[in-house]
Amino acid sequence: MTKIRDMMTKDIETCSLLDNVYEVALKMKEHNVGSIPIVDGEKIVGMMTDRDIVLRCIAEKHPASSKVEDIMSQHLITVGPDTEASEAANIMAEHQIRRLPVVEGDRLIGMITLGDFAIRDSLGRQAYVALENISESNFRNKPF
Repeated sequence: MTKIRDMMTKDIETCSLLDNVYEVALKMKEHNVGSIPIVDGEKIVGMMTDRDIVLRCIAEKHPASSKVEDIMSQHLITVGPDTEASEAANIMAEHQIRRLPVVEGDRLIGMITLGDFAIRDSLGRQAYVALENISESNFRNKPF
């Protein structure tokens, strides 16, 4: 069985509680990512996603200079490096998330995404099932 430690991205860009929303958005643009973990030292304390910026900052007319901790998602779903890939895929589907921080204790050591599953032939099916569950649930719960 494949462990998350064998698939995760280890070199993760982060921001701190001292950064503001504008600085996080610039880092997202610079690194072409849709989320940035927020850390206090090495401890992960939140995640800022492009969706957080749109819904909690722009749509609520907060300035780009807003503090990260006022906008970030603080409820974190994480896994450890020894988590089985199939279990991580199930967690992502269950919680409808596309990115999952990998931690040892509360120290951020990596990130696993649906894309990480998709690029591995043996795990592609798990990525498909997780994405299908995320997308189907979002579709059913959203008025168009």
